[in-house]
Amino acid sequence: MNLKQLQANVQKFGATLSAMVMPNIGVFIGWGVLAALFIDTGWTPNQYLNKLVGPILTYLLPTRIGYTAGYNIHGRRGGVIGAFATMGMVVGSHVTMLVGGMIMGPLAAWVLKKWDKAIQGRVRPGLEMLVDNFSLGLIGVCLCILGYAAAAPVMTAIQDVLSAGVNFLTERNLLPLTAFFVQPAQVLFLNNAINHGVLVPLGMQQAAVTGKSVLFLIEANGAYWVGLVAAYAVFGKGMAKRSAPGAVAIQFLGGIAETCFPYCLMNPLTILGPIAGNIFSIFVLTLFDGGAVGPPSPGSVFAFYMMTPKDCIVVNTIAYFGSLAVSFAVTSVILLLTDRSVEDGGSAYESAGASAGADTVNAHVLGHISALNKVVFACDAGMGSSAMGVSILRTWLQKAGLHPEIDHVAVAEIPKDADVVVTNVNLAERAKMSTGGAIPILTLSNFMDQNEYNRIVTQIKDLMAAEVPQTAHPPLFGEDNIVLNASFRNKREAIEACADIFIKGGYADESYKRDMIERDEEASVYLGNGVAMPHGLARSRKTILYSGVCFIQIPDGVDFDGEKAYLLVGVAGRGEEHIDLLGYIGNTLCEEENIEALRKATDKRQVMEILQPHL
Repeated sequence: MNLKQLQANVQKFGATLSAMVMPNIGVFIGWGVLAALFIDTGWTPNQYLNKLVGPILTYLLPTRIGYTAGYNIHGRRGGVIGAFATMGMVVGSHVTMLVGGMIMGPLAAWVLKKWDKAIQGRVRPGLEMLVDNFSLGLIGVCLCILGYAAAAPVMTAIQDVLSAGVNFLTERNLLPLTAFFVQPAQVLFLNNAINHGVLVPLGMQQAAVTGKSVLFLIEANGAYWVGLVAAYAVFGKGMAKRSAPGAVAIQFLGGIAETCFPYCLMNPLTILGPIAGNIFSIFVLTLFDGGAVGPPSPGSVFAFYMMTPKDCIVVNTIAYFGSLAVSFAVTSVILLLTDRSVEDGGSAYESAGASAGADTVNAHVLGHISALNKVVFACDAGMGSSAMGVSILRTWLQKAGLHPEIDHVAVAEIPKDADVVVTNVNLAERAKMSTGGAIPILTLSNFMDQNEYNRIVTQIKDLMAAEVPQTAHPPLFGEDNIVLNASFRNKREAIEACADIFIKGGYADESYKRDMIERDEEASVYLGNGVAMPHGLARSRKTILYSGVCFIQIPDGVDFDGEKAYLLVGVAGRGEEHIDLLGYIGNTLCEEENIEALRKATDKRQVMEILQPHL
């Protein structure tokens, strides 16, 4: 595994954690507002309303995470059992079990998903609801007890150790040293793994005891990034100087730190600015007992003060604006000593960013797109920089006379019906993993650089204008698509054999095999009367190059969820042809004499005589 793949895998893990927490951030903020207002040290202490704070933290937040984590794996049923299983860890522990939700939610949903798949097609009609409810209940009980009796004590001990470690660092004024790890990790887009995986759970546990935690402000205090881009706005050159004021406003008011990372990457020494700023901030917060009641998300100045308790307003203000000033000063000195770029716009950023973007484009963008219907802008969580990028990119596309649907998504959730993906250069490897290389990926390194958006639009036009490689059009159904006297150990092998015919014949790319298998997992492709019709998904239009039909005869049959399939008729339909082909073949196979003849066929021509006239 190379360094890029390792980074992508770590980012993917962070995104998984983020996907459990980010949908619930609004609840976290709501709880923080309750705490900031009504606890004994709050802005307006209220003993009656303060009764809400503890139960929400102890029960609601962990089970919300457990539900969300389970939902991400197995839909509503996964969410329900994820929340159920999480309650075992909540009740079995004396600390806040946010991490319990991150563990039991996915585990419970995964177990239930495996169970549902194992019994698919085996339940008698009319008993589905009964089996679904009892299986969820019984599996949920077992996992709830497991969480209560076994997992909760282990996780409590782990969190106690981690909390003791944090206290050890705090008491010895060593907590500021975490900046040497946190800021470089942020630049590599690993911030979600650090913040949502470690700092927020520990911060919530600390806040439950003391009413606030400095841990919320280690990664989410955006002031030091404001200081970095402000230094570029004053002492930078070329495009970096011109675009930096916009980044200052977006980070300060909107809390989107991804707009600042490229400025750090263009001159890696400038990372010392945010590190110094964060060291100052954490030192002040720990020395004078500052902190926040919840995670400021996004890391804007508004969120920062919303999460600041009354007794911390002065120290938090000093920490925030002090870290901004320190970061600005250190970054400014570094720029003055090291920035040798020229004023005419040919800055180190522009040349480095352009070459980085070009390298990624050359690596990932191959082929052409026949029409531009949907463009997606992908970032790590799908909520910050991509939301901003969509607005800018839409303007540039409209200027070029292009009006596709354009949306922002998490890089792990890129839809297959997208025509083009736009993402940060550091997320290109993950985007490739998410799409399987089936969708063109265009990259940019600075969300604020108008030239990069202009380049993206030019590349989209080039993709639309590219000539389609001239290859022989394969026949809809030919003898090469027919296999007689086959045998398979299971239905997966049989479906893969159909996919291999399409891939080898040039009808579809490799990803169509995955789509055919996923289609059967969603709903069995077994039709009845010993016939199965493997095909893809509605989104498979991207993977199908030409429409085609294949036929496999299996004399001994292969098990399809308790039923034997002796004939497989695979379909790869491009566009609307997909539905038409399914209908034609379905009508042909409704006649029992056709099925019998196909089962007894000993020559490919016999199969052609039965199926080809109907296609």
